[in-house]
Amino acid sequence: MDIEADIRARAEKARQASQSLAVIGTSVKNRALRAMADALEHRTSLILKANEEDLEAARQKGLRRSYLDRLMLNETRVAKMAEGLRQTAALPDPVSQGDYSTIRPNGLEIRRVHVPIGVIGIIYEARPNVTADAAGLCLKSGNAVLLRGGSEAILSNKAISSLLAKAAYEAGIPEGALQFIDTTDREAVDIMAHMNGLIDVIIPRGGAGLIKHIIENSSVPVIQTGTGVCHTFVDASADQDMALSIAVNAKTSHPSVCNAMETLLIHADIADEFLPRLVQVMREHKVELRGCEKCLAICPDMKPATEEDWSTEYGDLILSVKIVGSLDEAIAHINKYNTGHSETIVTKNLDSAHRFQREVDAAAVYVNASTRFTDGFEFGFGAEIGISTQKLHARGPMGLAELTSTKYLIYGEGQIRE
Repeated sequence: MDIEADIRARAEKARQASQSLAVIGTSVKNRALRAMADALEHRTSLILKANEEDLEAARQKGLRRSYLDRLMLNETRVAKMAEGLRQTAALPDPVSQGDYSTIRPNGLEIRRVHVPIGVIGIIYEARPNVTADAAGLCLKSGNAVLLRGGSEAILSNKAISSLLAKAAYEAGIPEGALQFIDTTDREAVDIMAHMNGLIDVIIPRGGAGLIKHIIENSSVPVIQTGTGVCHTFVDASADQDMALSIAVNAKTSHPSVCNAMETLLIHADIADEFLPRLVQVMREHKVELRGCEKCLAICPDMKPATEEDWSTEYGDLILSVKIVGSLDEAIAHINKYNTGHSETIVTKNLDSAHRFQREVDAAAVYVNASTRFTDGFEFGFGAEIGISTQKLHARGPMGLAELTSTKYLIYGEGQIRE
């Protein structure tokens, strides 16, 4: 099979479908999303059978536990995928919504409205739920989509995407609007990344290696998402019980996701008291701790942290810990090593909280809450296409509005410019 010819043919179909999809009615899109949700629920057994084959192949390859967790589907996870599609159907349609209007002194009436981007390429790893989330969000925002999932989830993604496409087309979505690239050849990624004129933007979701490769090699515009070296800073004035609860949640509730905490910073004034408590509770949750020299002086049975640890997204039950002498040092450490995702401070000092939020450079900056809330659903956006960690076009959880561009509509009565 000629991979490039196949992907180009799919992209051309998506481009053609995008023209009709851009102006299709909200009721048709919502009907399609509900039909897609029904299809997932009615054929759950088919999806789980394909997923079990993917899981077995991944086990044979010796992939780590956290990766298997991202890959694994069950009835509950399939039901959540379906519910995400229904929630997306219930959200307001961003297409044609205005966000600016003015009448100029010369009488020109100017409006700015949201319009679909066109054709969106999603390149992702491991998580089969992304197939449903991305398809639903793209279709609701009027965009055609090319999905290219990771090889480890190929059977799961093929099953899900085929069910979604069939249901969407039967409900009135233009045929070709939802395309799944079903080759496991990595060449497909680079082919998509150079389809200028057919794909308008690429959104990668996965590990740092995948995202870095696409950013450095794509001629199609890229929205950077996902990599999360997230921090929690426990300030001197922190409620220590609260800090422990937040830290445990941020690290252990779902360690493989991008909004999980990877580094904990502790103010030196409370380190002697707080660190032993942290070590005890984290070990109860089977978390491996890697500490700086000051940490090892207090708790010598911790593993020593290396320079590499401060910039590592573990995606696992591993936590690096550092003692800092001040708020300034905490902010400086975070801004040096973070990936622009999510950061939090635990403090009773309002001035420290405001400084932290003002000076930390990240998409989401919390006070006294877990970083695990950085999520489209938790922010009230419904499902999300990813967490943008860059600064142009969109930053933070990307919902429907972030999958649109804008168009200016100008009304005149014969005005000419002198």
